[in-house]
Amino acid sequence: MTALFALATSLLWGLADFGGGLLTRRTPALTVVVVSQAIAAAVLGVIVVFTGAWSEAGDQLWFAAAAGVVGPIALICFYKALALGPMGVVSPLGTVGVAVPVGVGLFLGERPGLMQVAGIAVAVLGVVLAGGPQLRGAPVQRQAILLTLIAAFGFGTVFALIAEASTTTTGLFLALFVQRVVNVGAGGLALYASSRRGVATLPEGGFPWRSLPALGFVGLADVAANGTYVVAAHHGPVTVAAVLASLYPVVTALAARGILRERLRAVQAAGAGLALVGTLLLATG
Repeated sequence: MTALFALATSLLWGLADFGGGLLTRRTPALTVVVVSQAIAAAVLGVIVVFTGAWSEAGDQLWFAAAAGVVGPIALICFYKALALGPMGVVSPLGTVGVAVPVGVGLFLGERPGLMQVAGIAVAVLGVVLAGGPQLRGAPVQRQAILLTLIAAFGFGTVFALIAEASTTTTGLFLALFVQRVVNVGAGGLALYASSRRGVATLPEGGFPWRSLPALGFVGLADVAANGTYVVAAHHGPVTVAAVLASLYPVVTALAARGILRERLRAVQAAGAGLALVGTLLLATG
């Protein structure tokens, strides 16, 4: 059960990230995050009402609220990095965020085996190799690497928080709803502040109504991924669920290669591959 739901999480997040990265190439990242999460919040609100999930309200919802604050920051950074590209490098580097839930597990008393230690070392080496050529290139490429690493640790933090936010199915609906409401609230304030500073929040042609279905897909796939991750974490060790769920960049990278025809330098591909190998070592350890 843990492996099944964690891999489903990878698939959903990978598709959501690919869609979000494409949308951000035409629409500001903050707008993509706010609109997509607002659609997800609306759908979850209906589910909460019809399932009576309000009865599950409790102190654990503070974890969901905290995830709702961290999530938009990570998403904005990640979507901007994906827009700068190349997706085949940016997306695999996002796997290093798995260090956060693994660290939480260590704090709670879990001890890594030799394979897990090796996985951490291999993942770090992958970051260096994949990022090195970019660091010697144009400033925009350095920015992509920095944004990716910020997003990675933000996602890892959300992993750890959302796993603590609910213990039942209806409680999960409520936790995800609270998370999305906070997402939209925090993102909306940032969007308002950006518009007041004169920063463009919409494409030149106005609101991208034609992109609304794609925005809805990104938001709903993201929230579904959060749900499958919580189920995976509740059916097995959080560390295992987290590292398997962190394989989502494989989906994004394959989509970028298949649809966008991206090509990577040999050292970049090697570094991205090592980041994924490190994740697999963590899982098998």
